[in-house]
Amino acid sequence: MINLLIAEDQAMLLTTLASLLDLEDDINVVHQSKDGQDALDYFLDESNPKVDILLTDIEMPQLTGIELVQAIQSQHLAIKSIILTTFSRAGYLRRAMDAGVKGYLLKDSPSEALLAAIRKIANGGKIIAPELMQDAWMELDPLTEKERKALRLAKDGATTEQIADKLCLSSGTIRNYLSSASSKLNAKNRIEAARIAHQNGWL
Repeated sequence: MINLLIAEDQAMLLTTLASLLDLEDDINVVHQSKDGQDALDYFLDESNPKVDILLTDIEMPQLTGIELVQAIQSQHLAIKSIILTTFSRAGYLRRAMDAGVKGYLLKDSPSEALLAAIRKIANGGKIIAPELMQDAWMELDPLTEKERKALRLAKDGATTEQIADKLCLSSGTIRNYLSSASSKLNAKNRIEAARIAHQNGWL
């Protein structure tokens, strides 16, 4: 039996996916998470049933799917991860691969492809949409993790002071991160930098 956790912030899709996968004799959906933090909390609670595979979206509140996979790796949890997303951006795929995901599928993939991917990855394989692989290595992500976090908060409308408070850094340091990110992306300001980074899958 493959124990699966689904992390997806769209409630209807989360319920639909869980219902679809639970119909399979060899798949058991043990938990449904509405964001990345809820999924991580579940994994860290040792009283919960063991999870073999995480099926996660990328853009979610609290923790993104990629941050969730990174957290799993840092905690040395024996959970294999599959990204299921609408985003075919090369930057997302590259970051996901670097984080250690075993599968990367688009949400418009047929259900048979998802089921086949889950089973293959449970048996030690990998599934990455081949049409995305070439693009993933065409353009390197120029941002550091700290620049990325600052830009993501700026994209959501946070002020320099609010970003500094959230990241436990000084306002001057945050201004430096945002300035550096804008320079790397040839952007006029933080808002344009955040837009460019988001379009390329670097946020």
